[in-house]
Amino acid sequence: MSQTRTRFAPSPTGYMHVGNLRTALYTYLQARHDGGAFILRIEDTDQGRYVPGATDIIYDTLRATGLTWDEGPDIGGPAGPYVQSKRMGLFKQYAEQLVREGRAYYCFCTGARLDALHAAQKAAGEVPHYDGHCRDLPADEVAARLAAGEPYVIRQRIPESGTAAFDDVVYGHIEVDVKELDDQILLKSDGMPTYNFANVVDDHLMGITHVIRGSEYLSSTPKYNLLYEAFGWEKPTYIHCPPVMKDAQNKLSKRNGDASYQDLVARGYLPQAVLNYLLLLGWAPEGEQEIFALDEMVRIWDPARISKSPAIFDPLKLRAINAAYIRALPPEDFRRMADPFIDAAVRRPIDRGLLCQNLQPRCEVLEDIPPQLDFLDAVLPFTAELYRNKKQKTTPESAKTALAALLPVLEAQTDWRRDAIFESCRQLAEQLAQKNGWLLYPLGIALSGKARTPGGGTDLAAMLGKAETLARVRAALAAL
Repeated sequence: MSQTRTRFAPSPTGYMHVGNLRTALYTYLQARHDGGAFILRIEDTDQGRYVPGATDIIYDTLRATGLTWDEGPDIGGPAGPYVQSKRMGLFKQYAEQLVREGRAYYCFCTGARLDALHAAQKAAGEVPHYDGHCRDLPADEVAARLAAGEPYVIRQRIPESGTAAFDDVVYGHIEVDVKELDDQILLKSDGMPTYNFANVVDDHLMGITHVIRGSEYLSSTPKYNLLYEAFGWEKPTYIHCPPVMKDAQNKLSKRNGDASYQDLVARGYLPQAVLNYLLLLGWAPEGEQEIFALDEMVRIWDPARISKSPAIFDPLKLRAINAAYIRALPPEDFRRMADPFIDAAVRRPIDRGLLCQNLQPRCEVLEDIPPQLDFLDAVLPFTAELYRNKKQKTTPESAKTALAALLPVLEAQTDWRRDAIFESCRQLAEQLAQKNGWLLYPLGIALSGKARTPGGGTDLAAMLGKAETLARVRAALAAL
């Protein structure tokens, strides 16, 4: 085989499932690691499941994660068109070629006959399968029925004996007895190709050298290979990936409402963090490093390190990786990403620069931001016991003393920047022969009504402004 050519071929059926995005990532990495081409093909022949706008979601997701393609519907290329519904004319000619060569046949069985057949097979404890009723019809009968306009499908003629084998990069050598394979339909009665047939034809015509997909397609691959052999085409390298599981028993599925890529981003997961997590979902790097930029992923990619075992989606691991990416953001980028989440939680004017400086090390996912800010518009109701803190050696009584001493200092404060406020508080604590925390912990409680906030007491004072700070301290003193 010449240049590596891989393809990501999603169906436009809604939001991007994380397992689907993982396939896109692995496919992209294989192409880029080998210096080859990454092709995007939209498989939209299942019109019953087509969702308007879903193709744009595919484009937007791949662009947001940096998985840029070399050929595709929007940019063209030498093997187009890259939308399957625009390739319909060529599938019939390839199916009919197999019929002429005796490797496929016309089947005129009605839906009623097949339903009755499968019902009888189930009743007998058999796996439903086609019984070859039309497999050896005389040529003149076939011609007459076609001339009469009788509906038909074209079925693959599976050999009657022997084995179908292939080698998979992940699962090794796989071999099946052809007697276990059904004479699958290649061309449906409406002239549309089946998914399996269109895949083989399109992959060949687009020069795909490596097929990366989920392990659920392992059972179909022997039939794919029989088609490659029937046409005399070179087979691709197969790389089947383990399923992404919700838990030990259930696969992740967008049909079951499990989180899509879009859901994760809406909750405040960063695209690069999601991609980094998906890299590790069924694939293991050498060494202990887990945070990788996309160019690093390309460099270290090795499909042989994909696991055979199902990959369990671990939300805590995803959060940890996302937290690492949030910590590494330049402050201006964090501010831009955090602003919509702050907008959802706060209506009052506030020093957002200082707020974000405190939020960035305190959130793992951007959706963590609003619950931390519920005190900003109105101080939360709290009990005096909240002032009790063993580490800071504070009690409700000591808090009242601290706040009473602090109030005139804050009233006299003219420089309302955080560092200036802190220095005045530090000097007061020194005069009172107390540690800073003895004074500042009660200030934080008075301003927020919470033991944990994005920033200490002087940070909160600087964010809230002088007038609001004084009002809250006075209210807290009145309540003690």
